[in-house]
Amino acid sequence: MSDSSENAKGSRIGVVETDGRDKTRKVVIRYRSQHPKYGKFVSKRTVLHVHDAGNESHVGDVVEIAPCRPISKTKSWRLVRVVEKRSTQD
Repeated sequence: MSDSSENAKGSRIGVVETDGRDKTRKVVIRYRSQHPKYGKFVSKRTVLHVHDAGNESHVGDVVEIAPCRPISKTKSWRLVRVVEKRSTQD
């Protein structure tokens, strides 16, 4: 029905911040917006709880997430794919 390269409707790209819980990830989406009065660009972030059924993502990975039905009190997003794995050179 839809092309595989096409993003899921309402999907976003973010970085996994926490992977301590089973099947749950905390994903941070960072963006910059302009202050309405002063015009200065301000860095902001949105933190979302994401359902990762296969536990395939880890801290530092860049992931694509999409909205879904509420899975729990805080989880309303699901993992679509891991865009980029974090480099293991620490």
